[in-house]
Amino acid sequence: MKIHGNRLPRVRQTRRISVGAYLLIAVFLLCAGQSPAQPTPPSFADLVDRVAHSVVNISTTQQVEGGQMPWLMPEGPFQEYFERFFGDLPQPPLETNALGSGFIIDREGHIFTNNHVVAKATEITVRLQNGKEYDAKVIGRDSKTDLALIRIEAEAELPLPAVLGDSEDLRVGDWVLAVGNPFGLGHSVTAGIIGAKSRVIGAGPYDNFLQTDAAINPGNSGGPLFNAEGRVVGINTAIVAQGQGIGFAIPINMAKELMPQLMTGQVVRGYLGVGIQDVTPELAEGLGLETEEGVIVSQIEQGTPADQAGLREGDVIVSMNGRAVESAHDLSARVAGMNPGDQVSLEIVRGGREQTIRATLGTMPGTETAQAPESGEGPKWGLGVQDITPEIARRLELESTRGVIVSQVAPGSPAAEAGLQRGDVVRSANQKRISSTEEFMRIVRQAEDKGRLVLQVQRGDQSFYTVLKAA
Repeated sequence: MKIHGNRLPRVRQTRRISVGAYLLIAVFLLCAGQSPAQPTPPSFADLVDRVAHSVVNISTTQQVEGGQMPWLMPEGPFQEYFERFFGDLPQPPLETNALGSGFIIDREGHIFTNNHVVAKATEITVRLQNGKEYDAKVIGRDSKTDLALIRIEAEAELPLPAVLGDSEDLRVGDWVLAVGNPFGLGHSVTAGIIGAKSRVIGAGPYDNFLQTDAAINPGNSGGPLFNAEGRVVGINTAIVAQGQGIGFAIPINMAKELMPQLMTGQVVRGYLGVGIQDVTPELAEGLGLETEEGVIVSQIEQGTPADQAGLREGDVIVSMNGRAVESAHDLSARVAGMNPGDQVSLEIVRGGREQTIRATLGTMPGTETAQAPESGEGPKWGLGVQDITPEIARRLELESTRGVIVSQVAPGSPAAEAGLQRGDVVRSANQKRISSTEEFMRIVRQAEDKGRLVLQVQRGDQSFYTVLKAA
């Protein structure tokens, strides 16, 4: 091939033009923000180093009442035989062990975890990341949200507590880390994203879960869910057993709202006393309602704030305090988040006409103690109680809801030695009548200096007095 002067062959000129065109196209795409490659997430190692020290492993010992052994009571034709010939034999309680997680929230040794991790525990052991172990006691718990607050007393300075974030700031797609004690393996870390918010999974009346695909396994319960800044945004709680990559965490804002009450050993909620349900298209058509907005009142408990305020079955509550009611779950959560004694304005539809009803909230029945007679620094009575709800009164055929019902008796405790049993109704304490757990707790605290508690107990048709002597 001959070259004439500085002229290049045409084919080489064409190649140079093609490369230049490609460069121009690439520059154009970059300027337009259409880069095909996305940056991969950075390593979480530094973040884990900052936050893992606040995470603890929790092991518990539980007493299984009755010592029932499933291999001695098989399902099938032999079950009746065993119940007939061995059902009346006294069976000693059995000890079982369970594992969970938690995280330190202050220098005083308070730890957040799940209620189901510690609810039935007779012994709680907390193990720090450095291997040190401490006995813990329950300070406050709430089965309705599955939250619990426990405490350890350490002879040395505790690790820096976890920093609590704001779960409302989370967005679907944000990175999160779950740290905990899955299967008893010790500190383990998994990563994922927020898959959804405000999930209702049927775990309790106030479901409002964060959904994440960060792996959560048995033993992770009660552990923290951290955001990319190292702040706790959730408490790992539940999984979908049939699914993969679907776990749920309690929003940390819910835990922060309940923390002051958990510190006192008792969670008290507002109470209206109604049964409600969503207005479906079928109900709206059948009742002649113009819209499907609000919730319909399906039941009124006698003597409750709703009854006293004049609410009726069939009323449709469309708003509370000027804010629209979106669902039965929405109204229940909002009422429960208020304090007993608060006044509410309910806008209702009755017989096609709108009207306003004002009610003063009461105290929700079934308020739980944190095994509360054992919380605090006073004597340990070994007794857990709760309010008597109308449902409990009907089931036990009680004439009234006055008093408190014994929900738990620790083996070998003063309550057990005094002969108390689950299901007993305590009508008075130290000769003072009781109408709620709050009154019972007040009397118990006053009795701590004397170290003696006289209870009037109803068991079936019998009523008797018994004395608890502090351990």
